[in-house]
Amino acid sequence: MPKGYVIGRAKVSDATKWGAYAAKASEVMKIYGGTPIVRGGQMTVGEGEGRARNIIIEFNDFASARAYLFSPEYAEARKLREGAGEIDLVAVEGA
Repeated sequence: MPKGYVIGRAKVSDATKWGAYAAKASEVMKIYGGTPIVRGGQMTVGEGEGRARNIIIEFNDFASARAYLFSPEYAEARKLREGAGEIDLVAVEGA
């Protein structure tokens, strides 16, 4: 069965609020069996629009990745992020 991934690209404008969100989101990630593969770090834009903060979280399957994104627990974390920046998040199925 293919793995599932949550991939995000973010621009942070309030590091304090973002930190509270990230801590809560990390707790929720563990509940749904997620393992961070990429969390920030150096990046270079090769094509298109890039954002300074990038994340990849691996899950056992696509259903788990999707369940994490749409969970009530993650919704609580998302509230902590309001006004702290911008983010694009997608759940994808691996090869």
